[in-house]
Amino acid sequence: MESAFSVLLEILKLTIPGMIVFLTVYYLVKQYLDGQIHLKTLELKQSQQGTSRPLRFQAYERLSLFCERIALSNLLLRTPKNELNAVQYKVILLMAIQSEYEHNITQQVYVSDQLWEIIKVARDDTVSMISLAAEQVDPKGPAVMLESAILNILGQREATGLDKALVAIKKEAALLLS
Repeated sequence: MESAFSVLLEILKLTIPGMIVFLTVYYLVKQYLDGQIHLKTLELKQSQQGTSRPLRFQAYERLSLFCERIALSNLLLRTPKNELNAVQYKVILLMAIQSEYEHNITQQVYVSDQLWEIIKVARDDTVSMISLAAEQVDPKGPAVMLESAILNILGQREATGLDKALVAIKKEAALLLS
């Protein structure tokens, strides 16, 4: 009995320190590997942000330019009236807005859904102002009459949808910086 007990005691003397060393090494290696995985994950995120961040800023710039290009005061200055009547001028203005929108539609990939909805509402608001002005003038009248009606409507409003869209673009871009 005593010899079995001493053999068991010898086994425990060797096994317990071995187990302690094994568990310590296991714990240290696990901590090291977890730290390495965490570092690699952070590096990957930074790499992805390094790629997407410039694209997002470019999208904000392009959407700001879109808003400026379809702003009625700018659109009226860029669009020639020549010998057009009010209906023809309305169509040209609406086509210019649609063309600008189609040119920038891919930017929605880089901005929040909420901002993109604000951009669409701003575009629709601009289209509505043109349509409202067109209802107030003789369709066969000169384009200058439509232009004047648009400017009157624009002058009666404190802020347009485009103004609000530009503020939203600036706010979202600022969030990306912080």
